[in-house]
Amino acid sequence: MTRVLVTAFEPFGGESVNPSQQAVRLLAELAQAPGVELMTAVLPVEFVRAVELLQETVEAWQPDLVICTGEASGRAAVTVERFAVNLDDAAIPDNAGYQPVEEPAVVGGPVAYASTLPVGAVVEALLAAGIPAAKSSTAGTYVCNHVFYALMHLIATRQPQLRGGFIHVPYVHEQVLGRSDAPPSLSLASITEALRLTVEVSAREGRPAVSAGAA
Repeated sequence: MTRVLVTAFEPFGGESVNPSQQAVRLLAELAQAPGVELMTAVLPVEFVRAVELLQETVEAWQPDLVICTGEASGRAAVTVERFAVNLDDAAIPDNAGYQPVEEPAVVGGPVAYASTLPVGAVVEALLAAGIPAAKSSTAGTYVCNHVFYALMHLIATRQPQLRGGFIHVPYVHEQVLGRSDAPPSLSLASITEALRLTVEVSAREGRPAVSAGAA
């Protein structure tokens, strides 16, 4: 049995919804692939508390695989992140009012960590299912990247048996209705299916062939 933790984020930046949260809630209601035990959690969009809650959940539940998800406005596809960088540089304050500028995510940590999800295999599976998907080499420098980096640092320093990574999802259609400058969006059903496939493929494929250590 592969124990999989999938996390999402609450709304932020003036939005009333976060598609990652919506999709993860629906994902929890779906039948999972044989051999997969799923747990979900919603993280606050707060640099400090999000990492604390992630670490508490991992330590309490001891998953084999952690897939963190978040919203990426302006992206037209589900993007599987390859690297987490040791940089917090927030264009807007988080939901607690904290706005780090050019600070390390982890003091003394390496410049970057690579995902230990099978990034290419996940993207191929999503495309085969008709879901727009792509690899991404930047998770930004906001709370998404901060959590991604914290997860990979936890794996590198305390949980070497754990695998993990990050998935960004576009807006859902309801977020762009009536907007003259509407950014790209996907249906909630497509995003939920993308996460279901990500769990299935990641649990089946195991670690990527290429080493995903620190840089």
